[in-house]
Amino acid sequence: MSDLQSQFEQAAKDIQSLAERPDNDTLLRLYALYKQGSEGDVHGDKPGFFDFVGTAKYEAWAKLKGTGQDDARKKYIDLVKKLAG
Repeated sequence: MSDLQSQFEQAAKDIQSLAERPDNDTLLRLYALYKQGSEGDVHGDKPGFFDFVGTAKYEAWAKLKGTGQDDARKKYIDLVKKLAG
């Protein structure tokens, strides 16, 4: 396993133990970076109109389309480190 991959996985664990819950915009950014870093470009159908949370997550991830997985992983790791202080 690459060093970046292990850092990415550790950051995913670290985010669970933050002292304070991040605001919704930050949570969406974390979600999108994680999905892009782990799965690549957005795929699947966009959730229905009344699934507000699902739609927000899908759109946040879709904004990262074309971002490389390694780049998304680095940004995710950096954001988790910033939040952890």
